[in-house]
Amino acid sequence: MATLEEIQLPDIGDIAEVEIIEILVAAGQHVQAGQALLSVESDKASVEIPAPRAGRVDSLKVRVGERVQAGSPLLMLAPEDSPPANEPHRPHSEPASAAPSSARAEKTTADRDEVISVVLPDIGEFSEVPVVEILVAPGDHVALEQSLLTLETDKATMEIPAPAAGTVETLVVKVGDSLSTGDLILTLRPDVAHAAQAAPTRHPEPAASAPPSAPPQPSAEPPAQRPGQGEWRKAPVLPRPQDMASIAPGRKAHASPAVRRFARELGVDLALVKGSGPKGRVLKEDVQGFIKQTLTQGSATTPSASQPQPLALPGAPEVDHSRFGPIEEVELPRIRKLSGRHLHRCWVSVPHVTQFDEADITELEAFRKAQKSDAAEAGIKLTFLPFLLKAVAVALNRMPHLKASLTPDGERLILKHYTHIGVAVDTPNGLLVPVIRDVDQKGIHALARELAEIGQKARDGKLAPSDMQGGCFSISSLGGIGGTAFTPIVNAPEVAILGVSRAEMKPVWNGGEFVPRLMLPLSLSYDHRVVDGADGVRFTSLIRDLLGDIRRLLL
Repeated sequence: MATLEEIQLPDIGDIAEVEIIEILVAAGQHVQAGQALLSVESDKASVEIPAPRAGRVDSLKVRVGERVQAGSPLLMLAPEDSPPANEPHRPHSEPASAAPSSARAEKTTADRDEVISVVLPDIGEFSEVPVVEILVAPGDHVALEQSLLTLETDKATMEIPAPAAGTVETLVVKVGDSLSTGDLILTLRPDVAHAAQAAPTRHPEPAASAPPSAPPQPSAEPPAQRPGQGEWRKAPVLPRPQDMASIAPGRKAHASPAVRRFARELGVDLALVKGSGPKGRVLKEDVQGFIKQTLTQGSATTPSASQPQPLALPGAPEVDHSRFGPIEEVELPRIRKLSGRHLHRCWVSVPHVTQFDEADITELEAFRKAQKSDAAEAGIKLTFLPFLLKAVAVALNRMPHLKASLTPDGERLILKHYTHIGVAVDTPNGLLVPVIRDVDQKGIHALARELAEIGQKARDGKLAPSDMQGGCFSISSLGGIGGTAFTPIVNAPEVAILGVSRAEMKPVWNGGEFVPRLMLPLSLSYDHRVVDGADGVRFTSLIRDLLGDIRRLLL
């Protein structure tokens, strides 16, 4: 009897424990040295465990979802020339005859007409496991060990492989069904070629001393084909269907259960994701990159009925509000419709982060009030907004990537050598964002005059399209209304927007006592693909310093 070797999990570094996410072999299967046996996953990476030598898998010691450590037994491996456990080992001295060949040939013919009932194999201690994904359909051709369906327990996701190659006759389960060991999954008609390959008929060669016309002698079989020798040699290891780089049309993408679950939670169709792993395997990084690319492209193009929407959101359910009382439907103004669609697209396509801060504008407000009379003589209403515009322009020139834009493919950054800032204006018809150009090149009085003019044009509905184009940053000021903080929506293709709320007197500790200071709330929203958290804090801190001492604007 052949000596079995226990294959253990090798040392995989400083990772104490890993989870088995996929088993790539089955009992009775021949493997080559270096062939992947199973996949394990830590919190950092997925790793395939290779076979240390060639042989035949006698039995598995682990299952999908189990957590193992270095040295844990994975499977038992028999030598290459040992017979399978379900085949009797006949002595070398047993005479060979044509009868076994005939019997195998008859069995092969009979197998061609058989239909295999595929049931759920033993999956350990789990029962009533829900079906989360069906990977085949009636009429599909499946290969040996191709995944048929996916089950998900509260601990792990597992795929059930095909026990043989063939054509799916009937499918008796559906998504949402709960299965236990032994439950019928589908019926499978085996392949003729597969059956013939599994049990080939042997044609004995003629004896060397016989004349050419002499009939072949059944007992003159070459030694290489006698039982216990050549008959039990290792079968060629064919590439598994799920390892093929190019997946046939209609086939599911090659991915581990953990990646399938990850994609399912995010609403991503794996058929649309190009795998970068070994032999086309879809990795988590591929799913994340696909989402990033989809968000970058936005929803500029409307998919047709034949094109799947990878990140499409379900529509809002219709509610009959008249059941609860009198109602009235009022048409939205055209501007609100247009801005609403634009803001929704920006909110969905831009990964927002909002940074909050406060600026001490006590000295700035005192200076503004002292200059009001001089500004009034020049016909200018001097508000706080021109000072804010000037401070933001200086900050943008010092941190120019906050006034940049991403290319549509999300791979490059467009740096702008101008400083045009949009200012949100509340009008009776909705929110408009006219653009003040070259803010960094204008003085406070010039900015105040231009703000008053363009704000009046917006309220009168006389803004031209060119008045609202070309901005590289936006400001939304709610100081005249109130509030303490809010999350402004980035006005794409810009990558950042600054919101300011009403300034309020607060007690501030100066190191010796609390003193009253006028504090202005700042809310900076930015596109996290371009601006990270550290840069967000640096920008708000720079704005805070510039507003705290306007003399810094001269530096």
